[in-house]
Amino acid sequence: MTRPRILQPAAAAAGDPAAEAAAGLLQPAAAVAPKFFYDAQGSRLFDAITELAEYYPTRTEAAIFAAHGPAIARAVLEHTGAPPVIVDLGAGNCAKGAALFPLLAPRRYVAVDISADYVAGALAQLQREHPALDLVGVGLDFSSRLVLPAELTGPRALVFYPGSSIGNFDPPGALALLRQARDVAGGGALLIGVDLVKPEAVLEAAYDDALGVTAAFNLNLLRHLNRLLGADFELRQWRHVARFDREASRIEMHLEARAPQRVRWRGGERSFAAGERIHTENSYKWTVDGFAALLREAGFAAPRHWSDERGWFALFVAGA
Repeated sequence: MTRPRILQPAAAAAGDPAAEAAAGLLQPAAAVAPKFFYDAQGSRLFDAITELAEYYPTRTEAAIFAAHGPAIARAVLEHTGAPPVIVDLGAGNCAKGAALFPLLAPRRYVAVDISADYVAGALAQLQREHPALDLVGVGLDFSSRLVLPAELTGPRALVFYPGSSIGNFDPPGALALLRQARDVAGGGALLIGVDLVKPEAVLEAAYDDALGVTAAFNLNLLRHLNRLLGADFELRQWRHVARFDREASRIEMHLEARAPQRVRWRGGERSFAAGERIHTENSYKWTVDGFAALLREAGFAAPRHWSDERGWFALFVAGA
């Protein structure tokens, strides 16, 4: 049986995550990038979020694949040929990537994730289920820069970015990432999940569930910062806040101080007033026309999309 390969490209070592996180805490309005959610515990909590009744994106995306999978696969293969290399961005537990195997019969699966340890465990299990398939894990923070070794992807790859994570990027950032994805695809295709504009109550419930799993996910970021920075955040002194900014068309997640406090870390500290917030995530919501225009601006050709009956979510295929 072939064993998965786990790579840490030179690009993954660029920058200093601790310095980046500390700089965010010291901004006039404190903010920490959502990539800091995804230590091993954060990755497990996000998997739990996808099972919640309120969190519609995962099951809605899955329903679109169930209804239109063969048509989506045909559209992909028109650009990539068969069998393609699948490059799965933010692969996590690799379940969504593996669901494409029956449709596309890939010759290689490249799972890209900021948490190399988490994706390594997922690939080990996947290899047992697909012993002949070439599986590669890449530990990479592609939110900073998406560059992969050309020998991994080859020409005409499929870049797969499901689950609406493109919404974590503001429009200029999303455009930059899509341009890099087009380079990685090398004349192949992009298959991407996009969360669409919908009623505010539905959006806010999806990011503030009744069981408090999303709150735990958000608060776990502080636990991660305590390890990364040697900080002394006391999680009980913070609460999860999620709200929809209609003008910006985005959900915002914050951590709000319950009481005045001073937080210290190696080389720095900050006082927080009661009610002061740390901005931890944006999740932009798109219209179909708006996202198709963004794909064209990024250099993709002839974007096609499939959606659910309510128009809550869309899957786009676009040629690179």
